[in-house]
Amino acid sequence: MKVQSEDEARIAYDLVAEGYAALLDGELERLPLERAMLTAFLEQVEAGGGGPIADLGCGPGRVAGFLAGIGADMRGIDLSPGMIAVARRDHPAIPFEVASMAELPFGDGELAGALAWYSIIHVPQDLQDAVFAEFARALRPGGMLLLAFQVSEDGDEDIVHLRQAYGHEIDLRTRRQSPARVERRLAEAGFAQLAQLVREPIASEKSRQAFLLARRCVPAQRMAGSGSAAS
Repeated sequence: MKVQSEDEARIAYDLVAEGYAALLDGELERLPLERAMLTAFLEQVEAGGGGPIADLGCGPGRVAGFLAGIGADMRGIDLSPGMIAVARRDHPAIPFEVASMAELPFGDGELAGALAWYSIIHVPQDLQDAVFAEFARALRPGGMLLLAFQVSEDGDEDIVHLRQAYGHEIDLRTRRQSPARVERRLAEAGFAQLAQLVREPIASEKSRQAFLLARRCVPAQRMAGSGSAAS
């Protein structure tokens, strides 16, 4: 599924890759709530038996690097070849590849966990159902998903058009979103929310930040089969 929003994001992030990575280097060290959500996410994956985790829209690999540093079996994908080049340079032990969240390079049920850390902000609402369905396809039943995104303060979505960022002129739209709507969309794709954290803006942030942790539901027929086998 190749769409204009993907081309827009690819062009912008290729342009700003080096500046983006430099500006955000070490950012997680200053964000205890974010570290707590990432750590809880990994603990949930491990409680479910562990396995590979994919950072979907990984950028320069900083979040994948953090999780790998606390024991996660990480890999990452991003639309931007420039971002992937930086991620491979800065985190050579983690496999990264250029790919779309709409067409993940993973088999059905291959992943134990996936996170989209401020990457669904580039997916238009009319495409999110397909993207969340693709997340569900790649995650095994019981697998964990963690999303991070900015919160809309006026309805389901606020579109922010960025013209300049990280020292460059760009043309990029990002989307602040309603946590309730994202939760509903995930439920329709086969996920059950486990936890949601919304924190107030800090430093230069202009909106609240949301973190949503969900589990890929086990199909009803599988649950019924397991119960019958155990009895």
